Amino acid sequence: MKKLLVIGYVWPEPTSSAAGSRMLQLLKFFLEEDYHITFATTATTSKYAFQLELLGIETAKIELNNSSFDKFLLALDPKIVLFDRFMMEEQYGWRVDNHCPNALKILDTEDLHFLRNARKKHLNSNLTLEEIILNSDLAKREIASIYRCDLSLIISEFEMELLKTLFKIPAEIIQYLPYLLPEAEIKKADSSPNFSDRKDFMFIGNFLHEPNWNTVLYLKQNIWPKIRKELPNAQLNIYGAYPSEKVFNLQNKNEGFVVHGRTESVEEVMQKNRILLAPIQFGAGLKGKMIDAMQNGLPSITTKIGAEGISKNNDWNGFICDTEDEIIQKSIQLYTDQKLWLEKRKCSESILKDRFSVSKYIPFLKTQLTNLEININDHRNKNFTGKMLKFHNNRSTYFMSKFIEEKEKNKKSGTI
Repeated sequence: MKKLLVIGYVWPEPTSSAAGSRMLQLLKFFLEEDYHITFATTATTSKYAFQLELLGIETAKIELNNSSFDKFLLALDPKIVLFDRFMMEEQYGWRVDNHCPNALKILDTEDLHFLRNARKKHLNSNLTLEEIILNSDLAKREIASIYRCDLSLIISEFEMELLKTLFKIPAEIIQYLPYLLPEAEIKKADSSPNFSDRKDFMFIGNFLHEPNWNTVLYLKQNIWPKIRKELPNAQLNIYGAYPSEKVFNLQNKNEGFVVHGRTESVEEVMQKNRILLAPIQFGAGLKGKMIDAMQNGLPSITTKIGAEGISKNNDWNGFICDTEDEIIQKSIQLYTDQKLWLEKRKCSESILKDRFSVSKYIPFLKTQLTNLEININDHRNKNFTGKMLKFHNNRSTYFMSKFIEEKEKNKKSGTI
């Protein structure tokens, strides 16, 4: 049986983040392709982590800067190694090159970390976004990682275009692969509660992800007070995994601003509320909350960044707003106009079917993997930049890792 090793940044938590759902979709794809999967990570176990053993996936705990991983890798001898975000490729890619040189190296970027970081800086900068990106150390690291892998999975068309135009990344080493939704999940919105059975606004997001905290603060300070003034009986419900004390401190029930924290069922809360209010100021990739809202028949108000990679030709199950005033105006209008609300909700299924149907993208991924298996040497020879970056990175990372490993050994033995 073919073997796949996934080196995870964290244990997948599909109920906590879109990244967790994305990883689970990829794992299910490889299971259907008859791969024996081992999921390995340095992360501590979380009680919210998906029980991968239920799917027949083996799990393993690995260490950073430790040659025990080399032995683990040699014993497993995987056909494919999938890195969950570029940081994992930085840590373990050189070891895979050394000990399993024939294994396909695939990077799932989740989103472009440097883009999210640059957009955050751009909020308070006079520089253009492009200038910030091109001077970003994070961009240099992430782009280098993409070059060192045989294939990188890119979740957003916007990010695909950015990689091709700004960085001239060869099309052969990147592939667009958005969220993968089965037909049954696309049609869920049809049976969800109607306008009159819902009330209030909501926002949801994992608070370990900074754009979500930023959005909640923006709602509290700029948006919600003006909406509440026009809709005094409405409430804004804030949900999300891993809320810190500063998130709960924003709660003010007298102002209709209620912080609930983690919810056990995204579906349940999305089918109770009438509007998802998500004026996201910076970020990258796809916003899972927007897709969840469409699946649950919940119209949304967001920004261009919030809709990025999902909307095509400005189609939306609500409104994509450019200004603060527009966010407030459209939120009030959509909340009070039943006819408009129903009209916008109808857009959900067509957007999901067109953009995220699993049957539309899986054949391309299968073809790409088959071609890589057959033509891997030729594929790598055409990517000389990747070879060059591997050479320099592998040498520098090797010596740094060995230094850290020896230092840790000496600490344990008491010699330093």
